[in-house]
Amino acid sequence: MLIQSKTSQPTGAANDMVYRSLRSQIMYGEVKPGKAMTLRGIGKEFGVSMTPAREAVRRLVAEGALSLSSSGRITTPELSNERIEELAAIRALLEPELAARAIPRAHFALIERLESINSTIAQVIARHDAPGYIRANLDFHRTLYLRAQAPAMLAMAETVWLQMGPTMCDLYGRLNRTTTPQHHKRIVAALKAGDEPGVRLTVRADVTQGLRMLAQ
Repeated sequence: MLIQSKTSQPTGAANDMVYRSLRSQIMYGEVKPGKAMTLRGIGKEFGVSMTPAREAVRRLVAEGALSLSSSGRITTPELSNERIEELAAIRALLEPELAARAIPRAHFALIERLESINSTIAQVIARHDAPGYIRANLDFHRTLYLRAQAPAMLAMAETVWLQMGPTMCDLYGRLNRTTTPQHHKRIVAALKAGDEPGVRLTVRADVTQGLRMLAQ
């Protein structure tokens, strides 16, 4: 990882860099559930002072991506079965709606891009690359949902993804995938056909099936 000089950028830029970098690590499952962190360790990793590290943690705690105890202990979430079920229910409500709203703008370029991402997913599965799989999987969904032109809904969906990130690595291990998720292929097929009920049903199945396995 490229380490920035502590004096090379203004405080605001450093705050944002640490926040975005740490947020990405958490969302894509590069940090395990329950991992303890310190402001000093975060500052050292990203080559910044304590102030940007503290501000990044504050923002991520507000988003539910990190937990901060009364003693000041910083950890990534360890989700209970009830919390996993709740997040699965939120995804089941939000994401089919986002996908359905994208249908009128599901032109050839979008279909081609989604099929390209599915090819990438197949490659990272072959490498048993859990963070790579999570990143590519969310890229598939984000690429589709951007066409919905519903930024507030997409921001809510991304907050759920962020809270789920560390737990998704556990899910990847349980699924032991060897092929591209079949739901993705069905989503693309439904988009090509302009089949709104099919898109809604398949997206709902895709975003909840694996999460419910974790709660068993």
